[in-house]
Amino acid sequence: MINPDEPYEVQIAKQAKIIEALINRAERGHEVGGSAYSLFESAIALQTAVWEKTKDLEEALDTLDRASSELEIARQAQERIQRNLADAMVAMEGGFALFSEDRLQVCNAQFRNLLPDIEPLIKPGLEFDDYLAAVNASRYLSPDLNGVIGRAQLLLTGQRPGRRFSSFVMVLRNDRWFQISCRQTSSGNIAVLQTEVTDIVRENRREKNRLIDQHTHFLQAAFDHMSLGICTFSSRGDLLVRNERFGELLGVPLALLKKGSRFQRIVEHVERHEILERKGRRAEFAGWFKALRRGATVQERLRRRDGMSLDIRIHSSPDDGFIVSIMDVTKETEAAELLEQRVVERTAELTEANRLLQIHANEQAQIEAALRQAKEAAEAAHTSKTRFLAAASHDLLQPINAAKLYLSMLTDMVDQPAAEDVVNRLNRSFASTESLLQALLDISRLDSSAAEFNITSFDLGRQLQGVVEDLAPLAAEKGIDLRLVPSTRWVTSDQRYLMRCVQNLVVNAIQYTEQGRVLVGCRPRGGRLRIEVWDTGLGISEEDQSRIFNEFTRGGGVGKGTGMGLGLSIVERACRHLDHPIRLISRPGRGSAFSIEVPLAAAGCVRAPPIEKAEPALDGSLDLIVMVVENDADELHAMTQMLESWGASVLAAGSTAEAATLMQEFGTAPDIVLVDYQLDDGDNGIETIRTMRALAGDEIPAIIISANRQRQFLQLCNELSFAVLPKPVQLSRLRALIDWNTRARVA
Repeated sequence: MINPDEPYEVQIAKQAKIIEALINRAERGHEVGGSAYSLFESAIALQTAVWEKTKDLEEALDTLDRASSELEIARQAQERIQRNLADAMVAMEGGFALFSEDRLQVCNAQFRNLLPDIEPLIKPGLEFDDYLAAVNASRYLSPDLNGVIGRAQLLLTGQRPGRRFSSFVMVLRNDRWFQISCRQTSSGNIAVLQTEVTDIVRENRREKNRLIDQHTHFLQAAFDHMSLGICTFSSRGDLLVRNERFGELLGVPLALLKKGSRFQRIVEHVERHEILERKGRRAEFAGWFKALRRGATVQERLRRRDGMSLDIRIHSSPDDGFIVSIMDVTKETEAAELLEQRVVERTAELTEANRLLQIHANEQAQIEAALRQAKEAAEAAHTSKTRFLAAASHDLLQPINAAKLYLSMLTDMVDQPAAEDVVNRLNRSFASTESLLQALLDISRLDSSAAEFNITSFDLGRQLQGVVEDLAPLAAEKGIDLRLVPSTRWVTSDQRYLMRCVQNLVVNAIQYTEQGRVLVGCRPRGGRLRIEVWDTGLGISEEDQSRIFNEFTRGGGVGKGTGMGLGLSIVERACRHLDHPIRLISRPGRGSAFSIEVPLAAAGCVRAPPIEKAEPALDGSLDLIVMVVENDADELHAMTQMLESWGASVLAAGSTAEAATLMQEFGTAPDIVLVDYQLDDGDNGIETIRTMRALAGDEIPAIIISANRQRQFLQLCNELSFAVLPKPVQLSRLRALIDWNTRARVA
């Protein structure tokens, strides 16, 4: 019924009401009950309740006494704090005031007496903004600082939540300086401190003046030791600082160079005595002042009477004054005049040299015209040579190709040993003629500036295997052990020319080795691969090693039947164009080792074309329909006879139109087309194959027989899925290529 958290006075009043109610209840029970026992019982209960309430009342009175004692102690502590604060405020050197809820609560005498005209306003309850406004309007403030307090007021009132501290300096008229610091406490009160900083300010002034005097002394000492004449003037034109060099160079009396002398007087003295002149004329000093008033910089090159040249410059200074500098440039002027004289002389020399050069240029133009004509003649000759090579590649090899075909058939037809020997000799003669012609054509192509190379990455091991297998019969004929160290490396080069070079090296090794062996292998060297051909032959002497790569050059000690001396010349030319270094190691009587370094390449995953190698003719009849298109009647007849001897059915034509007509009359497409690239009247083998495929509506296998090795031609044949067989045709390769191209269709 009684809340112990309520004030003691309320608890005591509630207890009194409870006691009074109990007494009234007891009295009413006495009236109603009427029995002595019930009265006694009620009296006992009432007495117990009275004792309990009396006890509670005594405890409440004790608690009230303790609270009163604590309140008295707190009041005494507050009085001590107020006395200590008052003592501290009296003992403070500066003014102090405390504003609570933007109203003055307490301050010391220094705070009230700082500005006498606002002292009557400094009373408890004064608003902070009114205090700042009164200080800002005080007549005791220095006029230079008027308005500072107003700005401080805006800082504190407008930005009070974000700024809890502000400080500014207040200057009184009697040159006294005070720092006013306004700090906002965590409880929202504002404490204002007034600290006199007059001694600090005056000490700073003295230090500043001392530093200025010291800097002036240093500046003057620097001026005096400069070779440049320096003089500074105020905004009114009064001389401030100068050095002795200024007077020496200007040549005016020292009386005019005292501090405070007017710049106008110095100028008038110079004009009156004509001390300075400018290129034979009097110096126009009047224009200097106009330029200075515009803020420009004046620079003049003047000369004294004694011939000294002076460079005078006038600059504006930050204090609206100006600085005059004078420099002795006599040596520079003399050097410039001497240089000008030399320039005139040099100009005359250059004019004469230019005249001679013009004559030489005319002669050079005549020489260039002659050279141009010679170049045009050389280009015409080169064009003619290119046309010759193109014609030679086809026309010269055409009859050889036909002769080889007839010789092949003749070999199969001859039974008598004597006739067979004649045919074999005839075959070897034609092979030598073919080899010589191919070598001459290769050298001509490599010597041409328009030589083309097809640089690709390929599996070198497969190609070397093909070379070794092609030359194995030649080595076996001489009893030479030809071996290959297998390799899985890939290289980057022109496959045709690189393999031709390796083939020439192996052929040379076999020809120059009487007994022993020839070894072909590879060695990695960093990012390159060295292809090596070793033999146990005659070796090459040192004097022959320097000329062995020349045309028609053979090593000493061998007969004429060992070759034409063109193989190494082709190797040197091809490797030079391909940037493949060649290395030769040889000892006479011990053998030789040739090597070619080529760049390594990452192993590829593309399907490599079949290796063109000398394979024996396949057994069995060639049960195919073969379309042969050839403009040369002899070669067409020879090719037809050869194919028919293999068991093929041949459709022979001399042009694309004749082949199309023949195919339409025959009523079916051939199994394969063999066509020469160069036909008559602008016709070519590519158009023939396209026409055949268009008529058949199918990708008929095709082989182009040509001596053309241009890159664009080979790329086009590869894109159109044409096989290319070089002239003169090797019958073993022709038979193998026909079988390889038709095998899938027959199956």
